[in-house]
Amino acid sequence: MKSILVIGMGRFGRHLANKLVELGNDVMIIDRNEDIINSLSSNFTDAFVGDCTNPAVIKSLGINNFDICFVTIGDNFQSSLEITSLLKEYGAKYIVSKATVDMQAKFLKQIGADEVVYPEHDMAIRLAIKHNATNVFDYIEIGQEYAIYEIPILEDWINKSIIDVNVRKKYNVNIVAIKNNGQLISSPGPDYIFNENDHIIVVAKSEDIDNITKKI
Repeated sequence: MKSILVIGMGRFGRHLANKLVELGNDVMIIDRNEDIINSLSSNFTDAFVGDCTNPAVIKSLGINNFDICFVTIGDNFQSSLEITSLLKEYGAKYIVSKATVDMQAKFLKQIGADEVVYPEHDMAIRLAIKHNATNVFDYIEIGQEYAIYEIPILEDWINKSIIDVNVRKKYNVNIVAIKNNGQLISSPGPDYIFNENDHIIVVAKSEDIDNITKKI
């Protein structure tokens, strides 16, 4: 369990904070809007109304007691900058700040953010890649070259084992799981026999995925 502070209860901040609680973390939320905090307070360990651009508010929170501080303000970049800077000044261990464009990320990192996230940007890319190819069911980027994809198997793989198909060598993809009718098989062995409705979860480069999906 981690102790986490989430500043800014917009849509992204709320979803993030709720999921962190669901995962068993100790979460404090803060927003300058009293109505928002009153509507959410029962779901969290602590909930406060406050303007975190005010150094006195940041100081009162005991910032160095949190494992992670999230700055999830999306509609006022100036406030996001000021809050990130104050968190750093008052000893935050790790700061994750939200940005919408690369220039914002640059400034946030310069003044103290350890990590910058682009929720709208990342979701837009994920949706574009997912729907660009009819046979990509899900996609998660894990680096500049590689991503995790969910795709169906080729018809001629049915009733053959992973080792018989020689998936890794022939197709340059690494199978990490297999999904069939809602059931997930993690790290399948080389003797796993492909079934008709199997989807494979693979780590691969986009060009290698294209080579497979074009044959489906």
